[in-house]
Amino acid sequence: MTKNLPAATAATLLALAAGTASACATCGCSLSTDAATGYSTAPGWRLSLQYDDIDQSQLRHGDKPISTASVAAINDAGGDQEVEHDTVNRYTTLGIGWSPDEDWGLRALVPWIDRGHSTYANATNPVTDDQLSTAKIKGLGDIRLVATWQGLLEEKNLGLQLGIKLPTGHYGGPNADGTGVVGRHPAAFKGGPLSTNETPDNLVDTSLQAGTGTTDLIVGAYYHRAVSTNLDAFVNGQYQVAFANRLHTAGEDFRVGDTAFVSFGARYEANPEIVPQLQVNISHKSADQGALADNPDSAGSVVYLSPGVTGTLGAHVQAFAFVQLPVASHLVGYQLAPRWTGSAGVSYAF
Repeated sequence: MTKNLPAATAATLLALAAGTASACATCGCSLSTDAATGYSTAPGWRLSLQYDDIDQSQLRHGDKPISTASVAAINDAGGDQEVEHDTVNRYTTLGIGWSPDEDWGLRALVPWIDRGHSTYANATNPVTDDQLSTAKIKGLGDIRLVATWQGLLEEKNLGLQLGIKLPTGHYGGPNADGTGVVGRHPAAFKGGPLSTNETPDNLVDTSLQAGTGTTDLIVGAYYHRAVSTNLDAFVNGQYQVAFANRLHTAGEDFRVGDTAFVSFGARYEANPEIVPQLQVNISHKSADQGALADNPDSAGSVVYLSPGVTGTLGAHVQAFAFVQLPVASHLVGYQLAPRWTGSAGVSYAF
């Protein structure tokens, strides 16, 4: 069993964001897609499809990048530190929303996870290609259900959110002492030295699975208003906390860390058909808890600068594309992080 959790800290920040945001906070990293497409108050149905590409290919420690050799040197000195290579996350999220009136909105977010992970495990210098183990994690992720109420102000520009994340994705992995398998259909390594181990030593760690095995509470709020003739500004935030975990037995327990997201920015609306936008997205995740968690390598904060554009393709169709550029971060321990992320989506209202 290797400590794959470091890569998953940034992945969790991004993946949780991807699920929660479509309801109004962060999507595909910590992007605010409701701000991207505008906060709609129109009654009716809305279908959306979003694709997020997040390639975590840079090892980081604190607020700086760090070389593979430097991490492997920890093991040269007698340490016990995983040397990760890459984690590529691709999320495709189906959104189904319904608003009975201009005050209320309900949305279900159904993510499909496609994650590739590679690691040198607890390698020493020099790391070589024959030490690299690879895994592919595919499947349904954790579904989110979020309700929004924006009836407090007459302008309908203040929204409050309450939601729940369900443990629908496969989850689990090897137990703490490596003698058994816990959870539901956890993925295994398919290539490299770790793939040749007997189960459960060939399993990918818990935090890199398609689901977390936890039921989470989601609370959030947003506010937007015009600040000039053509400029609309917004701010939103969301907090997610696990309150029930299916992995709860001693030596087999896992609880994903709490996450918080804050976004603010502005939309330039001189031409309603093409709306440029700039966002600042901030994510923070606390350390995972439990015997299957790697507490020293599972917390962190990231700030993204996110330029993008939204286009109206017809009376009922909108599309958007954004790039997120990390401008500041502090990751506890040794973790993989993306150099940039990309998000694109389309929605249909009827």
